[in-house]
Amino acid sequence: MAEKKSPFNLQTCARPNILALEPYRCARDDYKDDGTNILLDANENAYGPSLSLYASQIQSTNSNDLSINFLGLNRYPDPHQHELKQLLCDLRNTHAHTPRSITPANLFVGVGSDEAIDALLRCFCIPGKDKILVCPPTYGMYSVSAQVNDIGLVKVPLLPAPEFGIDVPAIISALSGPESLYIKLIYVCSPGNPTGSLIKKEDLQGILEHPTWNGVVILDEAYIDFAPEGSSLAEWVAEWPNLVVMQTLSKAFGLAGIRLGTAFTSPPIASLLNNLKAPYNISSPTSAIASQALQKGGLGVMRANREKIITQRDRLLKELPKVEGIGRFRGGVASNFLLVEILDSHGKPDNVTALKVYESLAENRGVVVRFRGKEHGCLGCLRITVGTEDEVTRFLKEIQSVLGQVRSEGAKVNGVEEEIREVEANGIVS
Repeated sequence: MAEKKSPFNLQTCARPNILALEPYRCARDDYKDDGTNILLDANENAYGPSLSLYASQIQSTNSNDLSINFLGLNRYPDPHQHELKQLLCDLRNTHAHTPRSITPANLFVGVGSDEAIDALLRCFCIPGKDKILVCPPTYGMYSVSAQVNDIGLVKVPLLPAPEFGIDVPAIISALSGPESLYIKLIYVCSPGNPTGSLIKKEDLQGILEHPTWNGVVILDEAYIDFAPEGSSLAEWVAEWPNLVVMQTLSKAFGLAGIRLGTAFTSPPIASLLNNLKAPYNISSPTSAIASQALQKGGLGVMRANREKIITQRDRLLKELPKVEGIGRFRGGVASNFLLVEILDSHGKPDNVTALKVYESLAENRGVVVRFRGKEHGCLGCLRITVGTEDEVTRFLKEIQSVLGQVRSEGAKVNGVEEEIREVEANGIVS
């Protein structure tokens, strides 16, 4: 068959910002589960979904419960998810931050938090003109979604480790300058990823009280259920017209596979987001599983698993520093992961050593963590998801062995290099 000729040219037809896009690299891009690996890289809940035994049983006929009805999959799902939204409000109406209550009118639910991130950009930012402000090191999808939507990026780095707080004066300055008219959104992660640090409520309030800036502050609370009780500011959206608090069932609830994210905000913003979304963005199985997890049985499972994770997190905080070659913990402990330095043979944080440890753990020992050394302020750092007791035991054993081997090899290389430099300095080698 003769080759078909076409005037089509991908390079001139596609949008330039998409052609130049560097996609978000997720944890499974590098190493996948072969059935024997332990996955401590994606901040998943290793104890499984927050579903009681009753909820895990398929119920096909009783319309009074919230179990999955497979016989109803020929029908489109509920486009409004009122019952699910009410359960989410019941969970977050703690009145720790306001006497007011949030209702389903304050909510948007989407396909993971990523749908909310993208929807907010499309709601508020004009492509090729407007910008968002991010605070690195932070979740990479904020900048990826901005580039997809042809939105500019303003970076105000977090304060230095170990606090990794937001730099309020620098943010206020950025929101007061000549470009402030074009900065429409601020994305802040709390607890931070990869930092694990909570953002102070008073720091957030300092930004919300800016006297002239007309924009939206988005607080990403993906890991909030691992933080101390009362840390979530979800209900605080009842006090501020321009605050959005995003959450997910992927982490503490162990439901990463159903892709359910939420955005708590003022009713006018929630209405915009709900008007923008696809009509049936949340599937019936996703809604049913999420609703089960948010009822008494599921919440009990979530809280029990959370306590197990916190116990293992405390164990890592105690045991990891005993391993030679482990440096300082950086950031906070308000999440289900820890950020820790890997030291070279001279006792300094080092990306080369950290990368070798990361690769050797995954390729030779079946233990997958996340290298984060290229992130701002994270030199030589690995991010380690807290696993089960058995997984943490195996991780501690393997990292001690791998670190010893990598640092020993590094010391030998350094020794040879020093001998060469000494010989060259003495003029023996030209």
